[in-house]
Amino acid sequence: MAVQSCQVAAELINKKGGLLGGRMVEIREFDDSGTPKDGALAAMKIVSQKDIVGVVSTYGSPTVEASSNIFEKRKMINIAYGATFVGLSKKNRNYFFRTCGRDDAQGIFFAKFMPEKFGVKRIAIVHNNTTFAIGVAEETKKALKPMLDSGAVELVFYDAVNPEDKDFTPVLTQMRETRPDVFYYTGHYPEGALIARQAKKIGINCIFVGSNAVINNDFVKIAGVDVAKGWMMTQEPMPSELPYKESKEFLAAYEQKYGEIPSSPWPIYAADGVNILAAAVEKTGSTEPGVLADYLHNDANGVPGVTGPIGFTAQGDREGVPYLMYVVNEKGAFVLLDK
Repeated sequence: MAVQSCQVAAELINKKGGLLGGRMVEIREFDDSGTPKDGALAAMKIVSQKDIVGVVSTYGSPTVEASSNIFEKRKMINIAYGATFVGLSKKNRNYFFRTCGRDDAQGIFFAKFMPEKFGVKRIAIVHNNTTFAIGVAEETKKALKPMLDSGAVELVFYDAVNPEDKDFTPVLTQMRETRPDVFYYTGHYPEGALIARQAKKIGINCIFVGSNAVINNDFVKIAGVDVAKGWMMTQEPMPSELPYKESKEFLAAYEQKYGEIPSSPWPIYAADGVNILAAAVEKTGSTEPGVLADYLHNDANGVPGVTGPIGFTAQGDREGVPYLMYVVNEKGAFVLLDK
């Protein structure tokens, strides 16, 4: 879906005349297999092609980390669409940007939303020892600290599971004894669905919330609708919730080409990687990486995008990424909690 989104974004740009007086945007695809090793190999292939202006890099922070080192060394603009690990933007990289949010934004949202909306006091957090999941869990704990220090809430359980396991009842049984009001699982959907089934089986009665890598169509399929319904999700706005003119234009073009709109926000952030890179080329009249990086760091402010106005911090992070709380309904679909 990310590749398809980039293709649609490029086609829309080209239909409007392309860039720099008529030059057409071309998308080239490189497979990184979702692993750091292959991410580095893909990056080496990309930087060897001298006519490539910039990269919309991959889903997954470890893979982005490996490829970003190469892009930075070779001075190539690198815009990540699905890498949320906070540490990616703390290495003084000049050519690294991201159109998605960071883990701390998701953690801050959970820490504010759940006590305010549901009045929860006793909180349990579990991750799966991956870079992403640890990041969300740790940033959530950090965001909760003022309330923990004041006694407004209590972190009654904090632990990890092995994502390769199939039986999570030992950890879940320990958690059950702490009587949490809410359980936040920050890992991924394959084990998350099994955790949901096993938690229900052993009688854990609390609010269940998954991070944005937990709740998706496969989570519902594996867990079953009867188990998945009621699970909540901290999530950037889903494509259908985007209110912008650019969103509607993009989604209409995507649906016309592929028969349906993307089922998650991540591919849309990839499209905006193309859009902001194209905007930088058009605004500066240049394809030189130093010129483009300077524009993105200093002058890109409120640039229209599919996911809303785009701008970056000095570190290359996207500014103002919103989060919402979704819930799985009786039909197994994701809807805004307030709907």
